[in-house]
Amino acid sequence: MLIGCPKEIKPQEFRVGLTPNAAQEAISHGHQAMVERGAGAGAGFDDADYTAVGAQVVDSAAEVFARAEMIVKVKEPQASERAQLREGQLLFTYLHLAPDPDQTRDLLASGVTAIAYETVTDRAGGLPLLAPMSEVAGRLAPQVGAWSLQKANGGRGVLMGGVPGVGPANVVVIGGGVVGTHAARVAAGMGADVTVLDMSLARLRYLDDVFSGQFRTRHASRGNTADMVANADMVIGAVLIPGAAAPKLISRAQLGQMKPGAVLVDVAIDQGGCFETSRPTTHADPIYEVDGIVHYCVANMPGAVARTATIGLGNATMPHLLALADKGWRQACEDDPHLRDGLNTHAGHLTYYAVGKALGIDVLSPAKALKL
Repeated sequence: MLIGCPKEIKPQEFRVGLTPNAAQEAISHGHQAMVERGAGAGAGFDDADYTAVGAQVVDSAAEVFARAEMIVKVKEPQASERAQLREGQLLFTYLHLAPDPDQTRDLLASGVTAIAYETVTDRAGGLPLLAPMSEVAGRLAPQVGAWSLQKANGGRGVLMGGVPGVGPANVVVIGGGVVGTHAARVAAGMGADVTVLDMSLARLRYLDDVFSGQFRTRHASRGNTADMVANADMVIGAVLIPGAAAPKLISRAQLGQMKPGAVLVDVAIDQGGCFETSRPTTHADPIYEVDGIVHYCVANMPGAVARTATIGLGNATMPHLLALADKGWRQACEDDPHLRDGLNTHAGHLTYYAVGKALGIDVLSPAKALKL
């Protein structure tokens, strides 16, 4: 199979979908790898790193899209890229379709078979291809939140760890999953006073058992959430419903109850955001203010640490990439129901129920899609 990797064109996205290591593995399996010139530069990979392992470096994304049987990316295809996809071609990348009707419509019109990293599952019920980026984003969230809290950036002017005689920042993390756990650990490590909110008592017990003393936990009832948010210097939104649009946990009306200059960091922005006033931003212009509250809503947070994120993502995606190339997508999905969970579109049909529910589109079951 000819595997193609174009350069990412989303603003301020420096990651690359195919590492030289992954290209080498694919080539050792008898496949071909093709990479757009300069695609790996943002993550610290030179074109020579790809040619050294036997990959072909081409001058344009158009050539990659025209020739490759499988397109491997990081972020969802942009409009100009979607126009180059075709039926019979396999797309393997993050998609986040639920809050993006335009992308969904274009993918269906193209007929492409699209497998989304964020909906591939594992035996434990986890999301193994989302987890590495969730870990990165979770660890980044307190870091970017601390920067946003600085007075020069519109924040309250509060230092995360305080100083002797002055208390630390009050940080609330909504969601105790992968993102929330890593965010809480880092925020606590910075000296902040941290509380994690989650609906699952089992998850709260786990966090108390494993991280006892590092941060507190509370049940995420509406009353508890409202009380905690009103007193927070920073709120990190870390909720996830796999493949679906994120629930809105803080309304605009609640902003008026918060401390002026408090910061909201919305890690769920890829799935539409978990605050009513959230809208996607970029690393070039990451924050904005609504009703005196600073919002940080960068839709590709891990792109800021492109090398770490690229290698972490590549480690996670490689086994699935090889399975798809070795067996073809149908057989690979037949053999692995967890990979089949990643199937989002095929031959003009939507195949992921949470997206169909969010966008009001009829869904064809993945099992039936395999037979088309």
